[in-house]
Amino acid sequence: MAPVRTGHDPARPRPVAPMFQPGFHLALRSSHGVGSLTTFRLRVPVNRAGARVRLAFRSGDGSLVLRRVTVARAGNEGSLASAPVPVTFSGSPGASVATRTRVVSDPVSFPVHFGEELAVSFEVEGALAASAIELLPGSAMRPGSWATTPGPLGGTSWAFPVGLATVEVEGPPSRAFVALGDSITKGYIDGHDDIRDTWAFRAGAQLGVPIVNAGVSGQGFYDGLRMLDGEALVLSGITDCIVLLGTNDLSGVPDSKLQADMSELLERLKPFCRTWTGTLLPKEYANNGKYEEVKASRLVMNGWIRTHRQPDIIDFEAVTHAPDNVHHFIDGLDEDGVHPNAAGHRVMADEVVRVLRANGVPPQQAP
Repeated sequence: MAPVRTGHDPARPRPVAPMFQPGFHLALRSSHGVGSLTTFRLRVPVNRAGARVRLAFRSGDGSLVLRRVTVARAGNEGSLASAPVPVTFSGSPGASVATRTRVVSDPVSFPVHFGEELAVSFEVEGALAASAIELLPGSAMRPGSWATTPGPLGGTSWAFPVGLATVEVEGPPSRAFVALGDSITKGYIDGHDDIRDTWAFRAGAQLGVPIVNAGVSGQGFYDGLRMLDGEALVLSGITDCIVLLGTNDLSGVPDSKLQADMSELLERLKPFCRTWTGTLLPKEYANNGKYEEVKASRLVMNGWIRTHRQPDIIDFEAVTHAPDNVHHFIDGLDEDGVHPNAAGHRVMADEVVRVLRANGVPPQQAP
């Protein structure tokens, strides 16, 4: 008589091991220095659910010392809505970080719901990688050691992202996107902005999947390629990449070079993620170069994207340009003729959602 096998029942689905994937991320290319011990408390929205988190910090143009880090649920007016949980690095309460280096914490048992806002408090000295624009309203900084303070941090309002680059959440594997681009993707409207208004964050919130942000103000293909490994491909568990890049390259660069640079970027991404390419938004003036050349080059680039990137195209131009002028925004969608406003980001997010759903990215119910 044959022995009875006790292995997996094919009629039942196999359990899927949880994995760390990003629920929050920013490419922090600027630098901010603090000469004495200072506490930052960042209010961070996280679009991923799971049972544990890992935090990644980046130093700026100099070394950085992390003295103490805690994570909690964000409360009102800078207070904590739960007890602060210590974060460690190789078992220690802090870490010393060399110039322009990323350090990742140990996993922390800390259940997170999709869309929840966390308060990450950290006591630091030295140079922190930073964003050039404000994106995290409700954050603060204060000289001294205050990472475990449950009440409002006090001190000074501080909406610039600094130090904290990524929040990874361990949960069931899912589609996980990173958006690569310039100030349009980063979320610049007037410099005093909110990451929750960006097209990437809005689209991820609608779909129930993380779409984290690796946009950098002023970025073109040269910097995008040069910094790709450290700012996007360093992320764990990314499955898809959305590229909206080229606006800052339109003046003085041959069309063939723009297309070659885009092709090179997409080839670099191919082993890591499915790539989605966005057409370039209307541009009502040239901030450098001749506007007539910028207009012509933008049309050529968008035509090339539509020809060569089927079906993985997100046609941002089509949903934002005025009916009578492809180089102008629909009234009410732009801030300054180049950057979309919050309403423009909503329209862009809706198009991302439409395209991704049509291509097999279903909405997922947030826990």
